Amino acid sequence: MTSSSTSKTFSFNTIQEANEYFLSQGWTDGLPINLPTKTEVSKFIKTATNPGDHIIGIEPVKGREITLEKIAINSVMAGCRPEYFPIILTAVQALVESQFNLHGITASTMGAGILTLVTGPIAKELGINGGINVFGPGHEANATIGRALRLIVINCTGSRSGEIDKATLGHAGKYTWCITENEDFRPWPNTAEDRGFSPNANTVSVFAGLSPIQVSNHSSQDPEDILRSFRDALFAAGPNQGEILVIFCPEHVQAIARAGWTKSQVRDFLYDMAVRSKDEWGFGSIPPGPRPNGKEIAHSSLTPESFTILVAGGAAGAFSCVVPLWSSGIGSQSVTKEII
Repeated sequence: MTSSSTSKTFSFNTIQEANEYFLSQGWTDGLPINLPTKTEVSKFIKTATNPGDHIIGIEPVKGREITLEKIAINSVMAGCRPEYFPIILTAVQALVESQFNLHGITASTMGAGILTLVTGPIAKELGINGGINVFGPGHEANATIGRALRLIVINCTGSRSGEIDKATLGHAGKYTWCITENEDFRPWPNTAEDRGFSPNANTVSVFAGLSPIQVSNHSSQDPEDILRSFRDALFAAGPNQGEILVIFCPEHVQAIARAGWTKSQVRDFLYDMAVRSKDEWGFGSIPPGPRPNGKEIAHSSLTPESFTILVAGGAAGAFSCVVPLWSSGIGSQSVTKEII
């Protein structure tokens, strides 16, 4: 670790000894790490314009300062390349925004992961995958960038499993979860453009994502039929969601686009379609007996604009998904920042 910093320095006889020590201290995600040596950490710091002790952000609940060097150390541990560092720095700035509520999503028993979305030319330049197996293994940039953010949360905010992290179940996205959109099949503006950035802007968005719910429809090319397939997945997200992430695969989005549908039309249809009576929403949690408000209905989302829509995944296979967000998207709101 850098000698000019306040970070502690350790010496080990073997890599295995170092990994076992880091694991015993709760400094890892349970997997082996790359050792954050002074030489390796300095490579990351050199890519930035500020010194290692520069504060990138402050965790708003516990007030912990997250320095550039601390981020670099965890990025090395995750196996990142130095060229990924601007994305990670920007993502950390997004994570500590009060509306994202990092402490809340980590301490909650709901078990959200950090879904990181990278948009713009930088995604292709760095090989971030938005196509085949978009949530799966085999892509270095996706795997290590997402992992770096998890290690930063563990080590810079103290959110270790069983301590601050109190997830009842959690899910695999809590190890690493970083994607980009599939630019080869995207017929609509990307997420950054939807949020006011220029078409060529490089941005990072962070979402407090719960477990993805896969949606399958291989039998229809009609937009309405395809979108109706999302009904049960949206119900699983719960009523009155402030934000829901809907990820369309290329097969589904091509059929929808061929019919001339815009994102706004898709949002409106999903909003109007995904409704249930309050009685149905409460099924299983309300004791048997009269339900005087059983005819009142509630939508899955608060408004049509509550749906964040993007295109990702492989060209073959009509499998899309819904990613519910923590605390109805109200307790935590996604944040998008431009990479400078």
